[in-house]
Formats: sequence, C-alpha cells, structure tokens
Amino acid sequence: MEFGKLKTALSSKISTEIFDDGKNKLASVMIVMYGTEPIIIMTEKPNTMNFHAGEISFPGGKFDQGDNDLLDTAIRETKEEIGLEILRNKVIGQLKPVTTLNSRFKIIPFISILDNVPKLRANHEVKTILHIPLIPFLKTLADDPDPKHKSIQEMYTFTFENKIVWGASARMLKQIVDLMSNQNLI
Repeated sequence: MEFGKLKTALSSKISTEIFDDGKNKLASVMIVMYGTEPIIIMTEKPNTMNFHAGEISFPGGKFDQGDNDLLDTAIRETKEEIGLEILRNKVIGQLKPVTTLNSRFKIIPFISILDNVPKLRANHEVKTILHIPLIPFLKTLADDPDPKHKSIQEMYTFTFENKIVWGASARMLKQIVDLMSNQNLI
C-alpha cells in the first residue's frame, strides 16, 4: 500500500476542543500506524484493570486536569502505556468520538502515522503490546454485529490471533475501514 494514500485517507482537521456534556467522562486514544505495509498498534489490558479488563484497545485514557486538551491526553497516555512519544505535528487526524457503553467514557481517537517505531515497553496498564498488520486485520470485520450485543447498533468485531476486538475500539476501526474503503485502499 502506498503510504501517502493511507495518510490522505486518514487525515482530517484536528479539534482539541474539550466538549464536556456532563454525561460522560472524557478520554482520548492514539491510533498509531507505522511501516510500509502498515502495522497498527493496539494493547491488551490486564485482567486486573478496573475498567475494560482483558480488552484489546488503543493506548489512551481519561482526561487529566493537567492536560491542556484531549490531544495532550492521548500523547501523555501513549507515552505512559507503551513508551512511545508522539509529537503533536505527527498527529494527522482524528475520528468521530466514540462512547463506551458501560463505563461512560466519551473517547476522541487521534491518528498518527509514523515511518517506524522504536522498541516499545508496556507499563502496568498493558499486558501485551500488539503489532497488527493493518489490511488483513481490517478485513476480519464481522458482517454481523457482535452477537453478545444484538440490541445495540454499531457493534462490530475484528479478530487478531484468536483475540476479539469489539466495543469502542471496534467502532473506531470501523471508521477507519469506511475511510479507507472510500479511497479504494481495502
């Protein structure tokens, strides 16, 4: 895949505005892709976490009062969780906000595409750092919504090495599928 086309498909205006509706806790994640045959980085949470235990997700977390904006949150959390420092000028876009259904987080997903990444290191919030080949992964999108959540619209699943990605992360991935499909990249 041509790297420039991927960047074009996923580039968008970045809004660092904090839109607090009072109903949800604010959070953000960093969707990091790298390499010529793009790889996407996700994390597997330990089963001991209070929220989203054992789930596959993107590096990120809740807004802290010390953060200037939600992009700062995503940058800070990515560095804390996997040891990857992302500069603001390496963030090329963002997706539509996604709300978690149980923990009530409103998450802003930011996108960064890098040429390569250094060796990463997981902190206590991450059981495993996953380096997933992007195109084959996106092609695992289940045609049927997640059977465990039939009553909820927009529930998707993706699969990587017998691990199921669902929930908010899957809804973010579905946005990427749609953007890349619009550019005939998958």
